[in-house]
Amino acid sequence: MSHIDLNLIRTFVTLYEARSVTLAAERLFVTQPSVSYGLARLRELFDDGLFSRTRDGIQPSQLADELYPAFRESLTRIENTVHSTRRFDPATTERRFRIALSDLGEMGFLPLILARLNQQAPEAEVEVLPLQVDQAGEWLSSAKVDALICRKPLTGTRSQVLIRERYVCLLSDRHPRIGTQLSLEQFLAERHIAVTRTTGHGSVEDVLKQMGARRRISLHVPHFSVLPKVLPGTDLLTVLPAQIARLFTLEGGLRQLELPFSVGEFEVSLHWHPNSDSSAALSWFRQAVAAAIIDGQS
Repeated sequence: MSHIDLNLIRTFVTLYEARSVTLAAERLFVTQPSVSYGLARLRELFDDGLFSRTRDGIQPSQLADELYPAFRESLTRIENTVHSTRRFDPATTERRFRIALSDLGEMGFLPLILARLNQQAPEAEVEVLPLQVDQAGEWLSSAKVDALICRKPLTGTRSQVLIRERYVCLLSDRHPRIGTQLSLEQFLAERHIAVTRTTGHGSVEDVLKQMGARRRISLHVPHFSVLPKVLPGTDLLTVLPAQIARLFTLEGGLRQLELPFSVGEFEVSLHWHPNSDSSAALSWFRQAVAAAIIDGQS
């Protein structure tokens, strides 16, 4: 055990996060047999199966769950220390940067981020993970992602405000009963599409509850991105951030209206873990992401 190879720790961490030998091999840029060999050595070292095969990939054992947090933190510190001693050149880097975005972030922010990185770091890779708000803090502390963008305040992280947003109503531009203004009575009388609260957007429901009112929901969907395909030609309403509503109206068939009640503005922020502050590469990546989004609003 005293002679454990750092590459084995990296293999273990990658397997734990990927839950797939094939995906782990891709992330490590090695062959699947190499990953399998590394896993066999890890099993021998710890006298434990560590991972078992399931229909959906591999499932960590109890010991693997116990080992992962310490191994992930140690590996992150080592990698950041090594990177901090090197001169980072974005123009030549081939590093893979990992960022978690909601579907709104993918639509509104990802094109801006990729355009900036294509200019400054054309050889860099970007891996986008679908944001899971309830796991955001854990993903940063475990270095599963280098950064993430969301509206929810996160404890134990650093953050930078990117934009201030507000909610609006989106509907078909041929809605038979609603014109250029929307009253509270109309809003409550019509049927709505609701996007699940796990996206972090539940403020409207909270305000309505305080008012003693509720929306009439006809359809629940997990993502905002489906709305432009569903809303046109229907009598349904939905609520979403104004920036994305503007993008959707550009596709035609939709229009946005102000909500007939007050919902506070909210901040969308870039979050990262303090452990990555010493990494020149990650500091550059965060600055590039923030600049791309902030400049893109002007």
